[in-house]
Amino acid sequence: MAKPKTDPNYKVIAENRRARFDYAIEDDLEVGIVLTGSEVKSLRENTSNIAESYAAVEDGELWLVNSYIAPYERAMFGHEERRRRKLLVSKKELARLWNETQRKGMTIVPLVLYFNHKGVAKMKVGIAKGKKNHDKRETEAKRDWNRQKQRLLKQG
Repeated sequence: MAKPKTDPNYKVIAENRRARFDYAIEDDLEVGIVLTGSEVKSLRENTSNIAESYAAVEDGELWLVNSYIAPYERAMFGHEERRRRKLLVSKKELARLWNETQRKGMTIVPLVLYFNHKGVAKMKVGIAKGKKNHDKRETEAKRDWNRQKQRLLKQG
């Protein structure tokens, strides 16, 4: 069988692993992100963090707040590391996101920042509801049980 080709352009830059632990993610959406030149160069070097960030609908636009992109050393014009960055979505999706956050009390959480197959920076955001502590323990117990079950099946 032929081995599938790996795309050289596709590259995960930053992942928010804590999001699936802290939130019950109900839906996800791929969005574009507005960046400056030095930010793109910095992302190519894998220097970013989206763990403490969140997205918010303000004044009819979607914004990424508190994400970190390290400064690019060789840039003539640098960028602010934790500036608010605009996320690009259609008007229909924006209306749906606003509805989910304002009326249903959901949160928009960044999940993954990556370069897609065309080499364009994209972000996957999730529409999520916060988990309580007992929900987190329940999720952890299920995960542990599934691991134990796989070990038992492997031995048997």
